This record gives sequence, C-alpha cells and structure tokens, in this order.
Amino acid sequence: MSFPRFAGVFEDWSHREGLGRKALLPAPRKYPDELRERAVRLYRQSEPRPSFKRLAEQLNVHPEALRNWVRQAEADAGEREDRPSTDMVAENRRLAAENAELRRVNEVLRAANAYFASEIGPTRRWS
Repeated sequence: MSFPRFAGVFEDWSHREGLGRKALLPAPRKYPDELRERAVRLYRQSEPRPSFKRLAEQLNVHPEALRNWVRQAEADAGEREDRPSTDMVAENRRLAAENAELRRVNEVLRAANAYFASEIGPTRRWS
C-alpha cells in the first residue's frame, strides 16, 4: 500500500481503500441492554448489597462495567449529582452537533461575504 504525499489526495485515497463512512460507525456494544438492566436491578434489589466483583463474576461481566452501569442508573434516577444523566449526555451531543453545523454555515457565510465584498471594491464607501 502506498501513502499519498500531498494533502489534496486524502479524500480520494480513503474512498479507494474502502474506509469511507464505515470508519465513523460506533463499535458494537459488548453487553446487551437486557443484561445491563438485569445487572443493575439485581444489584439495587439485593439486601445486603453484594460487592461489584462478586455480582460481576456471577453475571460474567467486568466489575468496572457493572459499577459504571449502577452509577449511571443512579444518575438517571437523580440519586447522584457527580455524573450527568443519559438524557443530559444525549442533549449535549445534539447541541454539540448543532453548534458544529452552525459554525460550518457561519464559515460559508463569511467566505461569501468576503467574496462579494471584494467584487464591490475598496473605493466604494457606505453612506
């Protein structure tokens, strides 16, 4: 495989090699959502609360994954303030995408403004 030497050919090169938009897809989840919900429910309904390590071994999941699921469920229920809820994270992603789109539109408008301003010329004065 040869690598391009000039920046102008990167777009053509990535599509020829089959990378394209497939590289932007998220990785598949390791654990199904049903398992996550069941694990959180088991942890919260158990009295006394089991250790994350013991319950994770029983469910065949990583202890840190279980701990994160429980913390996220607590944040979604409003029991934790140190972590954003799932709805808040989704809203932040949506707003970040909207912000990026507005920045792109703004850049296009700036370029169009510069283009049309150069056509008018520097000698014309606004009254």
